[in-house]
Amino acid sequence: MPHKIGFVVVSSSGHEDGFSAKELMVHAPTVNGWRSPRLCQYPQEIVLQLVERCRIRKLQLLAHQYMISSKIEFYISESLPEYFAPYQSERFHRLGYVPLSDNEKTGFKARELKSVYMDAVGQYLKLIFHKNYVNKYNLYSQVALVAINIIGDPADYSNDSNNNTSREKLIDHYLGSKSDDPALDGTYFGKPDSISPLDDLAFDMYQDPEVAQIIRRLDEKKHEAVHHERYDHAKKLKQAIADLQKVGERLGRYEVEKRYAVEKEDYDLAKKKKQQMEEYRLKVYQQLELHNLLDPELMVRRLPELPLEPVIYADSSQHTKAINSPPPEKTEPQKGEPRKAEPLLEEKAIKLASPEPIVPHQSPPPVAHPTASGEEFPKDNVEFLPYDERPLPAIRKQPEEGITYLEPETTEGNVSDTPRSGITGEPEPLTEKALREASPAIEVFGEALVSGAYSKTWSYREDALLAVYKKLMEMSVSTPKDDLKTMLRAAIFLVRRAIKDIVSSVFQASLKLLKMIITQYIPKHKLGKSETSHCVEKTLPSLLSRTGDSSTRLRLVASNFIQEMALCNEVKPLQIVPVHLVQPLKPNSPTHLAMSQVELVEHLLKEMGTENSGFTIDNIMKFATGALEHRVYEVRDTALRIIFDMYRKHKAAILEYLPPDDANTRKTVLYKTLFDGFTKIDGKLTEAEIRAQKKAATEEAEKQKMEEIKVLQGQLAALKEIQAEVQAGKEKESDFQKSKNQGYRVNEGPQHAAAEIPDDRSSVSNYLDNLCIFCGERDESFTEEGLDLHYWKHCPMLTRCEHCKQVVEIASLTEHLLTECDKKDSFGKCQRCSEALPKDELPKHIKSKTCNSAKPEKVANHCPLCHDNFSPGEEAWKSHLMGKDGCRMNLRRLPIINKSFPAQSGAGLADGKKFSKLLDWKT
Repeated sequence: MPHKIGFVVVSSSGHEDGFSAKELMVHAPTVNGWRSPRLCQYPQEIVLQLVERCRIRKLQLLAHQYMISSKIEFYISESLPEYFAPYQSERFHRLGYVPLSDNEKTGFKARELKSVYMDAVGQYLKLIFHKNYVNKYNLYSQVALVAINIIGDPADYSNDSNNNTSREKLIDHYLGSKSDDPALDGTYFGKPDSISPLDDLAFDMYQDPEVAQIIRRLDEKKHEAVHHERYDHAKKLKQAIADLQKVGERLGRYEVEKRYAVEKEDYDLAKKKKQQMEEYRLKVYQQLELHNLLDPELMVRRLPELPLEPVIYADSSQHTKAINSPPPEKTEPQKGEPRKAEPLLEEKAIKLASPEPIVPHQSPPPVAHPTASGEEFPKDNVEFLPYDERPLPAIRKQPEEGITYLEPETTEGNVSDTPRSGITGEPEPLTEKALREASPAIEVFGEALVSGAYSKTWSYREDALLAVYKKLMEMSVSTPKDDLKTMLRAAIFLVRRAIKDIVSSVFQASLKLLKMIITQYIPKHKLGKSETSHCVEKTLPSLLSRTGDSSTRLRLVASNFIQEMALCNEVKPLQIVPVHLVQPLKPNSPTHLAMSQVELVEHLLKEMGTENSGFTIDNIMKFATGALEHRVYEVRDTALRIIFDMYRKHKAAILEYLPPDDANTRKTVLYKTLFDGFTKIDGKLTEAEIRAQKKAATEEAEKQKMEEIKVLQGQLAALKEIQAEVQAGKEKESDFQKSKNQGYRVNEGPQHAAAEIPDDRSSVSNYLDNLCIFCGERDESFTEEGLDLHYWKHCPMLTRCEHCKQVVEIASLTEHLLTECDKKDSFGKCQRCSEALPKDELPKHIKSKTCNSAKPEKVANHCPLCHDNFSPGEEAWKSHLMGKDGCRMNLRRLPIINKSFPAQSGAGLADGKKFSKLLDWKT
């Protein structure tokens, strides 16, 4: 039977302050709902996680009166994608969309209740809100959703329900029953497709939350009475439910009026409304008790010091929407409007006997009446909390009996320290399925105790485990071994079920019982290793699953218990825990579960080693190498640490489980890190450290080269000064001789010898001033700026890198692309032709015919432009790049093919190694 499905909000794209998406988890008349940020970008998104994998039958959306999305899309998924990996977002399957009314006809006062019928299976529901309708009230272009209700049934039960339906039809056929029999109308609670009115969104949104809880419990009692054929009692309960619906609506209206008065700061009116609510509520509860309908299980209890009405938020502006938004009566009216008369609740109205208000929320003993003093109840019980702070209500169905119910009675906290003196009555009786399933445990411990272990109330479940603990501790040593074993196996059955319990105190009680059985009960009665093995094998899978719990505290408790159990003297020799832990991880296994498993392997491996522990080199390495493929970085990082620990102890044996350490393998960052780690463990330098040393050495050589160039430049400047001085002396002597008008010639031998030196130095200076040191071309325009232009556009020995725009020598272009270019990481070296190519083109290049094998440097040079081999040496580079029959791919050589290069006489200084070679070539 489809029913209301609880959910939690996993994420949202954003919200306005005070209007978080988590507000959608609560249904009440004064709820705020979700509202998008102001002036946000569209679409907006909300992701919901259902409490279980469900087949969704119906969605109900309560829209805002003027912050309305033009349409809402729905997506469903079996698992939650990782949002830091966008490529996984296709896991959500699109179901479709629904448009919403712009609400202009209602004057933006009524809220639309939209019902969407579907048939979709999953656990995660995504809602995408598109751009809002524009109206004068929506000043900041927002969209909002007041409430959402999900109705469906557990996906795993769908086949069973279909089988049951077909089986019932077959029985009806042979019994002569008809489907239109008035006794089998839609009110029959066993009808598979019927939806209870109590699960409708309108019920929660316009009912007082506390009364709504009572109505639901009375409805359960009504179905139970029908099941046991107590039809008079069922009729009485039906009437009470109908009357209570009117009561809840009135109390809800009082609550809205009270909050409206608070907003207007009319505190007298607010006080009056509060008193009206208290008096009316107390009167109703007294009448319920008078008719024996207010038993301990149905009573919604609350501590005396807490207020009777739901909590008022500090920010009163958040309530404007709830006050100004009338119920959407026109959009989807409820069926079966309650009658005006309230016969059951008002036929015997009584007056209060005492001016002190009786606290009706405290459950009285079966005979005694409630008193003003009251009892102490557990503070962690959810029924003591204000409604807005309560977790989701318990669902009525689960896909497996082994999985416990979601608990409304507690939140995650120190529930283990909670007293339960206020709980009275007995746990609910076992269902037929539970009776069959737990029959071995019932034979040993009795139905009363086992019904407590199966109860929907967490305190009964915890008490049942504590009772089993006490029974086992009190067992005599003289008890027959068969009886002891039977009791142990029955206790393990209950422990195994309780390990899956969502309530922390029940889970911890199961661990306490399991520890006692392994460390005390079995050794005390000498039951042997077979029973210890049975205990561990039955409970370990469930314990491992709890290490993937969403609660960090419960994950740590489960992990610590597994470590403690694996190392205890009774379990360690059996080697069961290590064998379970090294089962290979799936690459897409849940993050928390995978992380806990690899951490457990890491810690226990350090404690136990690989000698007679269940851990072997083989199973550890298979597990660790599989974990290296996991999608979560933390899991891969922990797997690396495990492999490093194994390498420290076993060295070469570990390398057999890994790919070879070559260039292709090191392209994967993970394996590069792995092999670098091995190198460090061996005390050697990694490739990165070797490259760093080489780079430092190269930088030092470059530094020395620059210093030499500076020295040469200084010498050149000195030559220029000497040349200028000699030239000036010549001019003075010439002028002097002309002025004397002497007709004789001076002996020019020594003078000629003296002038010979500056002339040579002058030629060297002039030669360096207008010369390209790469191609040897001389031009008067080769000033400092002219040379830069020549290098940039014309020099046939140079080229521009297409990737970083730097001018480099053609002979060193390959080295530049691999070591200096800004895009060097995207290039790889072809092992055949030694050229640099983009890594994604390398495989195709190797197979192509253009890949011409390079010869060793001493044998031939290899051109990166035309890919040809030619004679070795630097002079060969000039003739290849500049000659008429040279490199066909060097476009810069064409303008200079017909130019002549005049020979230059004289020796001289060289600007570095290349310049000296250039002078030798020119001379």
